[in-house]
Amino acid sequence: MFDFRLQVFHTVATRLSFTKAANELYITQPAVTRHIRELESHFKSSLFERSGNSKVILTPAGKMLLKHTEQLLKDYRQLEYDMNLLNEAHTGVLKIGASTTVAPYIIPRILAAFHQNYNQVKVNLLTGNTEQVEQAILNGEIQLGVVEGRTRSPQIRYQEYMRDELVLVCSATNTVVKGDTIKPADLLKYPLVMREPGSGTLEVIDHALRAHGIKIGDLNVEMQLGSTESIKLYMLQSDCLAFISIHAIAKELKNQECRIVDVKGLTVERMLFIIQQQGQPEPLTELLLKFMVKFKF
Repeated sequence: MFDFRLQVFHTVATRLSFTKAANELYITQPAVTRHIRELESHFKSSLFERSGNSKVILTPAGKMLLKHTEQLLKDYRQLEYDMNLLNEAHTGVLKIGASTTVAPYIIPRILAAFHQNYNQVKVNLLTGNTEQVEQAILNGEIQLGVVEGRTRSPQIRYQEYMRDELVLVCSATNTVVKGDTIKPADLLKYPLVMREPGSGTLEVIDHALRAHGIKIGDLNVEMQLGSTESIKLYMLQSDCLAFISIHAIAKELKNQECRIVDVKGLTVERMLFIIQQQGQPEPLTELLLKFMVKFKF
């Protein structure tokens, strides 16, 4: 029901690419171009300027239209929600994000239970590191996110969700670490596989190690990888150790594919946060938020 031309414009404006918008909306690039030209003709203003490499930038008119389009989209989602309430139904699309630890190991159980209760609500999940999910919140690409760590952006509201423990693990066939307990200083001599800069996981590990006088830069980091799953698989096939969420290795521990190496006096815990833009959340976002708070692991 919402004007599809404005939806096309909003997608191009947030992705800054006609090609990406076409792929996301499942239409052809010429169709995207046609819709934009119709809007430009209607408003008698150019909305985009080409910046090379198939990317575009918003003109002043484009920026103004984006501002109003975002408000219209918000109002439309509110309208759909209010009208559905008349029939005691919850329908619509929720766009959420989760960091690369939360996405594969925590959020699927929540979404599966949510779907059983509200099967008319469609959920699209974006996955990235904490910084990327926060940026998606700020860009209006998603309405809610779950991340580890926080960068304290004043435009984002952070709500504590659940605690997660990071444990040091190695494969069951590791030939480097003989015992099940080491001292913090021993970390300097073992090869490690870690997350990439900007990761909330790396931020938490760094904070915990600094309490013992150890910096990330002091460690023997053999590899930096962009997801918990890739780190886990690398660890299982190498002599590297890794700090991994206890949620991510439950299956491997049960199958005795890996083992926990205790570091004396070192506890690496973090709080997982639900994040959203400051202000009153949209109804469907609030519905999911309340469900998540009540959900028990």
